[in-house]
Amino acid sequence: MGNYWDIFINAYEGYASYLWNEITNPGIKNYFYWLIGVSLFFFFLEVLIPWRKKQGAIRKDFWLDAFYMFFNFFLFSLIIYNAASEVVVNLLNDGIKSVFNGFDLQAVNPLRSMPLWVILLVGFVVRDFVQWWIHRLLHRSSFLWNYHKVHHSVEQMGFAAHLRYHWMENIVYRSIEYLPLALLGIGLYDFFIIHIFTLAWGHYNHSNITIDGKITGAILSSLIGLIIVNNLLDVQLMVGASMMSKILVFFVIVLFGVFALGPFMKKIFNSPEMHIWHHAHDMPDDKKYGINFGLTLAIWDYIFGTARIPHNGRDIKLGFPNVENFPNTLLQQLKFNIKD
Repeated sequence: MGNYWDIFINAYEGYASYLWNEITNPGIKNYFYWLIGVSLFFFFLEVLIPWRKKQGAIRKDFWLDAFYMFFNFFLFSLIIYNAASEVVVNLLNDGIKSVFNGFDLQAVNPLRSMPLWVILLVGFVVRDFVQWWIHRLLHRSSFLWNYHKVHHSVEQMGFAAHLRYHWMENIVYRSIEYLPLALLGIGLYDFFIIHIFTLAWGHYNHSNITIDGKITGAILSSLIGLIIVNNLLDVQLMVGASMMSKILVFFVIVLFGVFALGPFMKKIFNSPEMHIWHHAHDMPDDKKYGINFGLTLAIWDYIFGTARIPHNGRDIKLGFPNVENFPNTLLQQLKFNIKD
């Protein structure tokens, strides 16, 4: 037991150093400033090309949501990942070793020898699939729904609403999702990249903008193109290729994203037009526990029959029945037990 306590304490001490380094050393691998940068990007998009033009950029509860952004997606989330998950993963792996005569699940993990792009792809898909089921659980369980109501108390949608949720959700999500990721061999750096991508897409889903699928297809294919050009071509296909050749390959990939992926982007990935219906005040009679549960990917909703976009939902009423009487201050919402 003492060994696990040391793991727990060392993880927190490491996080304290990490936190100080994040704030004092801006850089490309700095999560703190990525959060600020991504948030400012979508804030300016909401100012420049708002979907609901009568909704102000500083909408209702904007500053409350801004606090939640840093608390949930930076402080609480990463603390749990660095400390508690370390203990749980070690406990589970030690348990497997004792039961199965020394079998080390992490040591035999085939992902450990895979290229970075495979690790990221598998980690992203597994995490999103697990999160989709957790999200359904938050709506299906009356106990968990009382906490999830904090997120659904948003009455004017904007990018920062992405991160308004009760701290209990962090415990539920992180304790379930990080374990399979850790056992898959997803390290902190791999998780960092996945986290930044899902952060940006989550901001997009909640933002007061609407963008054609061809544009999001171009953005996604650009990221894929950068990975291919930087990691695959030199190794397998175009050893010693000129910069011009790599640029040409990159633009071919982008064009593929625009014309091949573009028409299907809003079926594959979540979008503001789809996610607004998840926050609708009134659910369809046959879907009383909710619709459109996808966080980043929309495909799970289409596969499992929970996708629903009745019509353009730009101006629908948001929240839930009696939302006007829901606690509207930070301290009230952060209470451990939120009642109906």
